[in-house]
Amino acid sequence: MKICQVEGTLVATARIPGLLNRRLLVVKERGSSAKQVAVDPVGCKPGDWVIAVGSSAARDAAGSKDFPSDLTIVGIIDYWDDPAGRAAQKVVANAD
Repeated sequence: MKICQVEGTLVATARIPGLLNRRLLVVKERGSSAKQVAVDPVGCKPGDWVIAVGSSAARDAAGSKDFPSDLTIVGIIDYWDDPAGRAAQKVVANAD
């Protein structure tokens, strides 16, 4: 599992049939500047810290072993203690 922050929505109107109408988000893994695309079955918004899974777990989390996903969001983080000794991370989920 990875901790990522949602950067924004990715719009792709031309898709393979396997993606159906799944929502796609641009995420950045904690501690990295590289951006990735993740399937969002849980309803995240930009700025949310999330838990994401990759590989075969991503396909299972998206709903099928045949689903073409390499990264799927499985939860929105509300809070975690940073083991590196930095201040604890607090996230206000659904503050709108």
